[in-house]
Amino acid sequence: MKNSFKDLKLDELLVKRSELRKKYFDLRFQMVVGHVENPLEKRNLRRQIARIETRIAEAQRSGATKKA
Repeated sequence: MKNSFKDLKLDELLVKRSELRKKYFDLRFQMVVGHVENPLEKRNLRRQIARIETRIAEAQRSGATKKA
């Protein structure tokens, strides 16, 4: 099942994005070294990061329209 980020607030999304980016970086490093158990995890992480980026953009747009 896909991770649902709908219930997270903007600051929680930013923290989660940084965690996933670090995990993605570490996984890329492990792939170069050759110690990866599940190579499909890279794709899953990329997609999760994209989902979070979308949620962050939506939250920032809605915050900008509320302030205007």
